[in-house]
Amino acid sequence: MNQVSALWSPSQAQIDRAQMTQFIDTVNQNFDLSLSQYDDLYRWSIDEKENFWSTLWDFCGVIGDKGERILIDGDDIEKAQWFPDANLNFAENLLRKKSNEIAIYFRTEDQADRTLTWRELYQQVASVADWLRQHGLEPGDRVAAYMPNMPETVVAMLAATSLGAVWTSTSPDFGEESVVDRFGQTEPKFLFSVDGYFYNGKKIDLTGKLDNICAQLPSVEKVVLVNLAGFEPLSTATDWTQIIANPVASIEFVPRHFNDPLYVLYSSGTTGKPKCITHKVGGVLLQHMKEHMLHSDIRPGDRVFYFTTCGWMMWNWLVSALACKASLVLYDGSPFYPDGNVLWNYAEAVDITLFGTSAKYLDALKKNKLAPGSRYDLSALRTICSTGSVPAPESFDYVYDSIKQDVCLSSISGGTDLVSCFMLGCPILPVYRGESQCRGLGMAVDVFDENGCSVINQKGELVCTQTFPSQPVYFWADDSGQKYHDAYFAEFENVWHHGDYVMLTDHGGIVIYGRSDATLNPGGVRIGTAEIYRHVEQLDEIVESIVIGQDWDSDVRVVLFVVLKPDSQLDDGLIEKIKKTIREKCTPRHVPAKVIQVAEIPRTKSGKIVELAVREVVHNQPVKNIHSLANPEALELYRNLTELQL
Repeated sequence: MNQVSALWSPSQAQIDRAQMTQFIDTVNQNFDLSLSQYDDLYRWSIDEKENFWSTLWDFCGVIGDKGERILIDGDDIEKAQWFPDANLNFAENLLRKKSNEIAIYFRTEDQADRTLTWRELYQQVASVADWLRQHGLEPGDRVAAYMPNMPETVVAMLAATSLGAVWTSTSPDFGEESVVDRFGQTEPKFLFSVDGYFYNGKKIDLTGKLDNICAQLPSVEKVVLVNLAGFEPLSTATDWTQIIANPVASIEFVPRHFNDPLYVLYSSGTTGKPKCITHKVGGVLLQHMKEHMLHSDIRPGDRVFYFTTCGWMMWNWLVSALACKASLVLYDGSPFYPDGNVLWNYAEAVDITLFGTSAKYLDALKKNKLAPGSRYDLSALRTICSTGSVPAPESFDYVYDSIKQDVCLSSISGGTDLVSCFMLGCPILPVYRGESQCRGLGMAVDVFDENGCSVINQKGELVCTQTFPSQPVYFWADDSGQKYHDAYFAEFENVWHHGDYVMLTDHGGIVIYGRSDATLNPGGVRIGTAEIYRHVEQLDEIVESIVIGQDWDSDVRVVLFVVLKPDSQLDDGLIEKIKKTIREKCTPRHVPAKVIQVAEIPRTKSGKIVELAVREVVHNQPVKNIHSLANPEALELYRNLTELQL
């Protein structure tokens, strides 16, 4: 049994007040049970999955017709269908609140704050939906956005989905080719964009790029432009302000089947054209409401913030908080401009209750020795969510030492593949250092060894052994379903293979060691990259790092690349310090054969480092779809190292 002490535990009052506790009481009453804790509820949600998801629908108050059947073909994960008779509208469920309270807060780097009340939000959605209908939008058509994380993006999404359209988006930092690679596959009929945006103190013009993109997307019939940065608008685009100036009394929500397409999200595209992962109307709504209400304890009137762009699934996750009658807190710009306190200033100003960010952001705050908790009033803050990469245990310490002691730190993990999470927080469970608190309700998450056997307290492959509602409908244009099968079901028969290298602890937590395809294999022993990052990046001299396995002398050797602080130098002393740290904190097999300084780490648009792309470059192999990276030029820093230093 894991004897490590918890960093945080909820008080009895917090447990009693939590919606998770209310749900346990509901289950007990409905099924004459005596479940008393999360583990009991989790096991019941797996063993009685149909009862669980049906009860959840009722508990969350989903607007729609649930139908008689809950699940068909449930034993076949690929073919299973949840709620096959159900009808609902996604936007209707997010627009259930109508009042003069604030629904959306918005701040950019260079503009004054803006807000939308619930009534204003409804009115703008009604106007945009009416315009779309008048211009020929029909259920199933695609509507695309090349937009920042701003209120107009939320309005456009709700307007499109209110009519039964399929929504897809990227962020303005995507290059022309990356945008065309994505939207060119899904063929949107309408495109929403901004004229420009702000980042790191700069105002960036998008109009030229937008013109080029439109020329390569023949499916687009209308372009709508939001003037955010003050650049000269395209003459061929419709002005957003003209659309919302036309008052419309109500929205005619178009019912959709539970398993109809709602969103198309895209894989990173670093190994070829991005996969177009298509998600379900009902699956997204029900899964997000579960994660928000039960796992994140989001309540009516809460203010929910996530630092995200519209090219990352966390934007889709964030906006669903409207279904809980919570307010969205949107920010667009750099989280470190003018300094690292900008988001915490915002948190204090609007009383953020859930603050969502990435592990890298928390680590950067720690390295810069910032202590938001001593500078800002964060009394409203109940939950901090972290995702996108693996948070080091030391980042857990930092949160409780420097941000807030009484807060539930939820390390959540899932991905674009399910537009939701396998591992989540839980308001009635303790937080253990370096672990996700629990597996999500209704998600039959397990860890398999190389023989496909379930293991505890042992590293292995993250899998899901039962169907769940937020599985993709399909990959867009994957008519045979082969790409979908190969992505998740080729490794283990009738089992979802997620591609994370993890460990399930004996108290139900999850430790993540990195992506399976990036694990190192020196001498035939599997090593998770996160184990190395955790300790190397605690050193004062190191800003960040990336590690790969290089084929060498009929084996694999570990090569570590490091970005140093400006006043540091990679001399023999620092190299030995790095190796000694890894040897003592990990094992001798983790110690890199080579430590090499680089100026920059290549990463995806959503900020994830790309170990596989670096490995390909080091092995003189082509990197497919290089323009999908946020900084593709960084890969060139690694290309010549094969001869110069390796």
